Amino acid sequence: MSVDYQHLKFEYRPRAARGAKADAAIHPAIVVGAGPVGLAAAIDLAQQGVPVVLLDDDDTLSTGSRAICFAKRTLEIFDRLGCGERFVDKGVGWHVGKVFLQDEQLYAFDLLPEAGHARPAFINLQQYYVEGYLAERALALPNLDIRWKHQVKGIAQTADGVTLTVETPEGDETLRARYVVAADGSRSPLRALMGLESHGRTFKDRFLIADVKMKAEFPTERWFWFDPPFHRNQSVLLHRQPDNVWRIDFQLGWDADPVAEKAPERVIPRVRALLGADVEFELEWVSVYTFRCQRMDAFRHGSVLFAGDAAHGVSPFGARGANSGVQDADNLAWKLKLVLDGAASDRLLDTYASEREFAADENIRHSTRSTDFITPKSAISRVFRDATLKLARDCEFARKLVNSGRLSTATVLVDSPLNTPDRADDAFAGAMRPGAAAADAPVRAHGAPGWLLAHLRDGFAGVLFGLPGDGAALVAALAGHALPVRPVLVVPKGHAQPVPGVDVLEDVDGLAAQRYDARPGTFYLLRPDQHVCARMRAPDPRAIGDAVARAICAA
Repeated sequence: MSVDYQHLKFEYRPRAARGAKADAAIHPAIVVGAGPVGLAAAIDLAQQGVPVVLLDDDDTLSTGSRAICFAKRTLEIFDRLGCGERFVDKGVGWHVGKVFLQDEQLYAFDLLPEAGHARPAFINLQQYYVEGYLAERALALPNLDIRWKHQVKGIAQTADGVTLTVETPEGDETLRARYVVAADGSRSPLRALMGLESHGRTFKDRFLIADVKMKAEFPTERWFWFDPPFHRNQSVLLHRQPDNVWRIDFQLGWDADPVAEKAPERVIPRVRALLGADVEFELEWVSVYTFRCQRMDAFRHGSVLFAGDAAHGVSPFGARGANSGVQDADNLAWKLKLVLDGAASDRLLDTYASEREFAADENIRHSTRSTDFITPKSAISRVFRDATLKLARDCEFARKLVNSGRLSTATVLVDSPLNTPDRADDAFAGAMRPGAAAADAPVRAHGAPGWLLAHLRDGFAGVLFGLPGDGAALVAALAGHALPVRPVLVVPKGHAQPVPGVDVLEDVDGLAAQRYDARPGTFYLLRPDQHVCARMRAPDPRAIGDAVARAICAA
């Protein structure tokens, strides 16, 4: 049965239905905000065995398409959360973009030019589907308690955690938690209640989003126009979404009236100028926005950890908002689990803040550069921008300077204190350096085709490239450290044999070894969020133990 996620209402559960003991104790974790980031964080914690309460002040999902571009890394996180397939099945996958100046195509680019990846470079999927699928996954988890129509109106930190005053349809109630994840959006009531602020830059330009339902012949690609004939001296972005809906972004200029520009009599002529007089369409959703690039000075404040738009904001160009927020949740959940279990010190949560503040700065930097290129603020900037565009027709170097929105990629956490630096005599090539998100590759396990990342989903993993005869030594090398590390052995094609206690994966196309610059004996230590934290050409138990300890702030 089809679900109308735009009009779906979730049921408020009365206090009596939860039982008298439901809030008698301190909850391990409370997540505030049931958008994509809050839902991802709550699901991740619950899957790891942490009882979690998720509060939201509403009982519906987001209206309009809002965030629509979800990157490959985010899809891999959704896979780990148990619902990635639904996103890919419903979403519109794409990897090609085209850039136009006026009515001429300057060039095209491919975000995933090679084969051998489980997920596309991007999918386009309306945010209400994303929230709906995540909410359904969350509701299926027995230790995840979602409470709709619960608005936080007071917060106080104590020696043993956080006390929240929550307004409900039955009146106020008090909840206590050891830790609170604030994922309550760009206007973050929690941030305001704590007297905290975000700082950054507001861009003096306005953009119109029009979601248009139509049957069109446009290919499934990202098209970006500078100064098109149908919208002179401005820019336009076109994307396809599911259900025959197309996202069109029109740059309006700072002087545009945001209320008047949403009127159908203003929007329809703009859309018709792009599509042509004979194309039939209807408007699904319209919004006018002004954007900011900003972040909180610190994402951790005692036992309260800020994530997603509550912690940082960027312009829509490059799809860095929702993607970076889901990656915040991915970074935080495993650390919070270890701290709650007493397996790591509270200092590990400081690395959530430092790593994701670093990522936010990178996203803000890319987003600011994109916005400055799209909306030049002076005549000289405009001359430079236009000259770059004209050179890009024929010159490869100029194409690297064109910036219609650098598309979201996972941040490489190069300076993380959790990384073990490469040893001086270990030479590696390629992108899989400490701090990088692990690359996927096709593998075969127990005779069945699959993907490398699917075998790296639970806890720390120690990946050795070798032969079945190396399995026993791998198990021994991973035993007795600060935390359990699951042994994974990647063997060349044709060498798969069962090894007790080891996940043996056959590198069927050699892509795993290629992407990890691996030769026999190469070892990688991967964090629970699938980021590399150490790599070695000739690992030994002591070096691995030191790397594990460092990865949880125990060294």
